[in-house]
Amino acid sequence: MNMQRTSPLAVLAFAAGGVAVGLLLQMMRSSRGAPPLVPPLTLAATLLVIAAVLLVLAILLRTAVRQRAEQRPGRRPVNPFHAVRLLAGARAGQFAGALFAGLGAGSILQVLTRSVPPPAATWLPMLFVLVAGVVLAVCGTIAELLCRVPPSNGEPEQEEPDKPGDEAVEGV
Repeated sequence: MNMQRTSPLAVLAFAAGGVAVGLLLQMMRSSRGAPPLVPPLTLAATLLVIAAVLLVLAILLRTAVRQRAEQRPGRRPVNPFHAVRLLAGARAGQFAGALFAGLGAGSILQVLTRSVPPPAATWLPMLFVLVAGVVLAVCGTIAELLCRVPPSNGEPEQEEPDKPGDEAVEGV
């Protein structure tokens, strides 16, 4: 079965949706005279922990697949359901990271464009969420790449098409 990589356009769509939600949420609160919504610092910390867990699990899976390919004795076979679950988590991490990064970006954009600049305690947690969301999206992308399984002995490997200009020059 050929698994397709997550489309960068889908990730960008989640990021754009997050920006829109962040902008609209802060504008709605501002129009009602309410203070801006400041995300807790634990949100950014949680996103970073999820990113680290995804990356560690993907590295462990990749190591197990390589050791299995080298036919080291005493190693358990890789559970394909574990790999599929990790792939689903990696894709969810990409989407959630992009959404939270967009939310942080939209919130920061609206708050910093006000006529009276807010204190750092207001916009700094938004910046932390933006950075943590980007880190989660990147770690999800890396984890997805690490979840790729090399073809088994029975499957033919896909060859890369020849690049123009790579032809051998004969008779020179």
